[in-house]
Amino acid sequence: MSQANTLNFRDDMIKLPKLNPDKTKDKITDFIKNKKVESSAKGIAIGLSGGLDSTLVAYLLKEAIGSENILGVHMSTSTTPKEDKKHFKLIAEYLNINSKEIAIDDLSKEFINLATDFRRDSRNNGPGNVANVPITGKRTYDDYVLKVAEGNLKARIRMSILYYYANLNNFIVAGTGNRSELLIGYFTKYGDGSADILPIANIYKSQLKKLAIAWNIPREIIDKPPSAGLWDGQTDEIEIGFSYEILDKLLHTIVDKNLDNDTISKEINISHEEINKIRDKIENNKHKLRFPPSP
Repeated sequence: MSQANTLNFRDDMIKLPKLNPDKTKDKITDFIKNKKVESSAKGIAIGLSGGLDSTLVAYLLKEAIGSENILGVHMSTSTTPKEDKKHFKLIAEYLNINSKEIAIDDLSKEFINLATDFRRDSRNNGPGNVANVPITGKRTYDDYVLKVAEGNLKARIRMSILYYYANLNNFIVAGTGNRSELLIGYFTKYGDGSADILPIANIYKSQLKKLAIAWNIPREIIDKPPSAGLWDGQTDEIEIGFSYEILDKLLHTIVDKNLDNDTISKEINISHEEINKIRDKIENNKHKLRFPPSP
């Protein structure tokens, strides 16, 4: 889709549960404290993108273990929005946490250059080819396929750097994935999907925005369009094809309420085709939430 779907809901639509900000904070901070003790870690490292999710996790880490025990790392590229760099610095200062900024373009370019020999023309499937990847002949890839592959590479480089710093300091790594993204697989496997703890994994994005207001997160971070910054102009909602408000309502009815399409269609003004798009995303990306299978 060229833009996020903006369907109209009926007044009697199924609403997501309201979360009590104080109780939610207490439960998550207790979880963080316990996991830090269980792992005998000295602290916790987190990738600070400058977006809402990483800001909220950093805030909860500070509430749980103190700012002196946190390392926030911002790993920028040429496609990182300027606002994210600004907001990373804002949050690091706001929470008074140790922070580092690292440019990773040179690293990702080196990886891509090393892999050039494998970017070949799959139409030439002559002798010597393995799994339809020929040894000779120049490959022409679809632009979107290239963008996704290179975007995932950046995410995996970031996680490698974050774990490097965590290892140096005997820290564990906090992930920033929320329930909306995890259920539909909107994250990079072994990239931003890798972590030792996931403090906000059971909270939908639209619920997080309300919690952020209650926890006095700077409004400019709450209001900006969510983006992973993996390529120019990339935003989460355009890539997903739905606004988070709609996505969360659908996930709540499909996963939490286990409703069928007819019921969902009556509760929410949306077609079976759109509902099935979300069902497919959930099913096709379950592998991202599991350990690799073994026989």
